[in-house]
Amino acid sequence: MVNLIRVHGSENSFYLLDQRQLKHALTTAELSRLAQQVNDTAPASLGEVDGVLVVSDSQHSNAIGRMQVFNRDGSQASMCGNGLRTVSRYLAEQTHQTDFQVETDVADLPVHQVTPFAPDVPAFSVSIQPVSFDATSIGLHQIPTTPLLNQNSLPFATNSTANFSAVAVPNPHLISLTDHNHPNALTTAFLGQLGQQLNGQNPWFPDGVNVSFGWEINDTTLFVRTFERGVGFTNACGTGMSATSLIWVLTHPAAQFDQLLTIYNPGGMVQTRVHHQNAAYTIDLIGNATFTDHLRLSEADLHAGNLASAEVAATQEETAYHQFVSQLPHW
Repeated sequence: MVNLIRVHGSENSFYLLDQRQLKHALTTAELSRLAQQVNDTAPASLGEVDGVLVVSDSQHSNAIGRMQVFNRDGSQASMCGNGLRTVSRYLAEQTHQTDFQVETDVADLPVHQVTPFAPDVPAFSVSIQPVSFDATSIGLHQIPTTPLLNQNSLPFATNSTANFSAVAVPNPHLISLTDHNHPNALTTAFLGQLGQQLNGQNPWFPDGVNVSFGWEINDTTLFVRTFERGVGFTNACGTGMSATSLIWVLTHPAAQFDQLLTIYNPGGMVQTRVHHQNAAYTIDLIGNATFTDHLRLSEADLHAGNLASAEVAATQEETAYHQFVSQLPHW
């Protein structure tokens, strides 16, 4: 029998699989199929997830483990900030460490445990980097002006007066910010339309892009909603909230580097800090790392991508998280 954990950061939910427990590790093709099938085969009471987080040994001497991310459509993401927090917690409990690095597909990232957000709501801080405004890193085509920072009249949004920015963190993100009280405030419907457009066949982002709208609450508080590449609407996107925080600091006169920001999202909230050192940007992403359920199933079922016969044991952490979220303001 093997173990899976259903986890989430701001209700951005995944199944966490530690390949090191298996007699035969799943291949990349099997992991892709698992991510596509878990929502169809897992017990319905568990609800849908956005993908699968895969833990394995790292060959890098400075990292205590490796994380891979498979989206619900089977594609592989280079990073996932919310997922990294839950993987960090898992590795912390396995190794009894609280400050270490995790290998991802793009970099070995520093992480550390922080004060819980509330009783039974453990929290971790993870570093989001590297950051690039280069069109090649973003996968941006046919837009002559780069970096794309707070620009309007763009060909993919001809019916909107909104300003857009594009950045890779390292996942590619398209960001638009507006005051939530503004009569022309961006709408969720517009986000959905734009997200579908830019993640279908299009000349500007042929490989797709994460699209986030940020609504200003005050100088240090935003609400962020994301249409995620390979997923669609998600309760929260860690790299999306990080990218939006960076654009906020770069374009908002009152925003400052190294300042703690509060970012609300449909699944709860996180905190961020944007840093600028040695001509490079990094973002601290601070938020919950919640384990909702433990699943046990046969290795054969796992290889087949079938969770239907899994034994499920719920934790009490989701109840604690809901109590925490119930006390947050709702925008």
